[in-house]
Amino acid sequence: LQMLERQVVGGEQAKNKDLREKHKHRKKYADERRMQLAAALQQADEDSSDWVLLNIYDSIQEEARAKSKLLEKMQKKLRAAETEIKDLQSEFELEKINYLSTIRHLERDTMLFQQLLDQVQSLVRRDCNYSNLEKIKRESVWDEETGCWKIPEPVVQKTHLP
Repeated sequence: LQMLERQVVGGEQAKNKDLREKHKHRKKYADERRMQLAAALQQADEDSSDWVLLNIYDSIQEEARAKSKLLEKMQKKLRAAETEIKDLQSEFELEKINYLSTIRHLERDTMLFQQLLDQVQSLVRRDCNYSNLEKIKRESVWDEETGCWKIPEPVVQKTHLP
């Protein structure tokens, strides 16, 4: 019985070198695999932690099914991201169009007011402080609280000759 026990170690024949090599190779592969999984789990974040464990399979069909599911999941995420990108781009495009429209409208209003000022300026008396538009612009101050300009009051300067 002792002689039989010496011949059989670990469920294998002790003297059979091929079986020992095969056993060592399997153990080495299992250790490498365990190290890879440990390293992958340390590096994985929440999203990828579920697919790391799928790398251990019993058959090729099981591996193919698992990878197909993973591929479908990633394709869904990709499609969702692409849809979101398109939505954001169209939203930004609409905002851009609105901003450009507002700018054009404000430019037209500014041109109208400038033409009105040019026409009316000739009608203002020379002895009034409003006869010089550049001076009025320099003296005007923007008020943040009210959100409008504080323009100097019109004053007529009468000169009296002696």
